[in-house]
Amino acid sequence: MNTVYNAYDELAEILSMANPARILQLKASKEMQQRLEVLIEKSKESQLSNIEKDELDHYIVLERLIRLAKIRTRAQQRA
Repeated sequence: MNTVYNAYDELAEILSMANPARILQLKASKEMQQRLEVLIEKSKESQLSNIEKDELDHYIVLERLIRLAKIRTRAQQRA
């Protein structure tokens, strides 16, 4: 059964085929990290607007994709 998680895995696989060094260096910019911290803090305090909740959800999806791509890249390097 295909799920959204299968789509994440497929995209992570495609990303992992890119330049391995660049994939392993991927990380959020300082500004993105600061925004994410603000959103997480507001979430803990139950003060997120619907737009901010949506934004936080997108950051979470991006973080998952990048993590999967890095895992696959490292696995390919070991093979």
